[in-house]
Amino acid sequence: MIAIVKESATPEQLDHFVSWIEDRGFRTNVSHGENETIVGIIGDTTRIDPFLLESMDIIDQVRRVSEPFKKANRKFHPADTVVDCGHGVLLGGGNFQVIAGPCSVEGANLMDIARAVKSAGAGLLRGGAYKPRTSPYSYQGMGERGLNLLMEAGGELDLPVVTEVMDPRDVQLFLDKGIDVMQIGARNSQNFPLLREVGKTQVPILLKRGISGTIDELLMAAEYVMSEGNPNVILCERGIRSFETRTRNTFDMNAIPVLHRLSHLPVVGDPSHATGHTRYVRPIAYAACAAGADGLEIEVHDQPSKAWSDGAQALTPTQFRDAMRRIALIRDAVCADLGEGDE
Repeated sequence: MIAIVKESATPEQLDHFVSWIEDRGFRTNVSHGENETIVGIIGDTTRIDPFLLESMDIIDQVRRVSEPFKKANRKFHPADTVVDCGHGVLLGGGNFQVIAGPCSVEGANLMDIARAVKSAGAGLLRGGAYKPRTSPYSYQGMGERGLNLLMEAGGELDLPVVTEVMDPRDVQLFLDKGIDVMQIGARNSQNFPLLREVGKTQVPILLKRGISGTIDELLMAAEYVMSEGNPNVILCERGIRSFETRTRNTFDMNAIPVLHRLSHLPVVGDPSHATGHTRYVRPIAYAACAAGADGLEIEVHDQPSKAWSDGAQALTPTQFRDAMRRIALIRDAVCADLGEGDE
C-alpha cells in the first residue's frame, strides 16, 4: 500500500504519520520525489482501512500495491534510483556506464586490460577473483590474491571495481578489501542467505538474473537485499536458458523496458554471458542500449584464446574500443530522446 502525501504537509506532520503507521506494526519506506512524497506501507495492509488514511489531513490518496516486491517497486519510489559506485561514478537516472574487464583475474595482464578499457571509456573495472564453475575441476579463481590485484588496478586507474561474491562468509573480506560493487551471479540469484548478508551492507550490489529466473524472481531477489537496508541494487539481464542452443543463453531484450516500468532500480545488460560468442556480443550490446539499458557489462581480454575462462565470449581491446564508439552513437541517436511516457 502507498499513501501519497499532500504538498501542503509539513515535515512534522509527515514524521507523525510515519510514527503512527509504524506503531501499528508496519514498516515504512518514504520517497521524496520532485512532485510528490510517497509513504510505502509494508506488511499485512489488509488490516488498514484506506478510507481512514485518506481522511487524515496530510494524505491525498491511498493505493494498494498487488506486487509482492515493495521496496524495488516503482510505485513506492517513482524516481529512478541513482547508484553511487564509488570514485565519482554514478549509474542510473540517465547516468550510463560500461563495466569491462576479464572474466577472471589471471595476474599481471589485468593492469594492461584495465588501462585499455578505461582509455576506451569504461567507467568500472570487472574481474572474477572467485569463479562459480559448472565443473568442480575447472579454474575456480585466484581468491584473495585476485581481490588484491583488482583493488591495485582500480586504485591506480581511479576505477570502481566490480567482482563476484559467492559465499556469505566472504562478504566481510570484500568489505575489508574495499570492493566497490559486489556482484551476485546468476547461480546465486536465489541464495537467500547471501542476499540477506550483502543487504546488511551499503555497498552497491550488481544482481544478475537467474539462469532460468523470471523477471519477478529477479525483483524478489532485489527485495531480499533491500529489505535488509541496502537500497543500492543494480539489476542485470544476462540471458536466460531456453530451448535455443546456438548461443550460450537467450538475451531477454523485453526485460529491459519491463524492469524499467516495474522498478526504479538501474538495469544493466550483459551481452557476454548472454551470447557466449564474441561475434554476437557487440550486436546485443547495441540492442540493449537502444532498449534503454542504464549500462553494460562486457568481458574484455588482451588474448582471448589464452584466457583462463570464457575466452570465447571476450572482446579484444580493439574490438571493445570500436564497440564503445558505436554505443555512443546509438545512445545519441535513440536513448537521449527516451522519456517517461515513451512506450
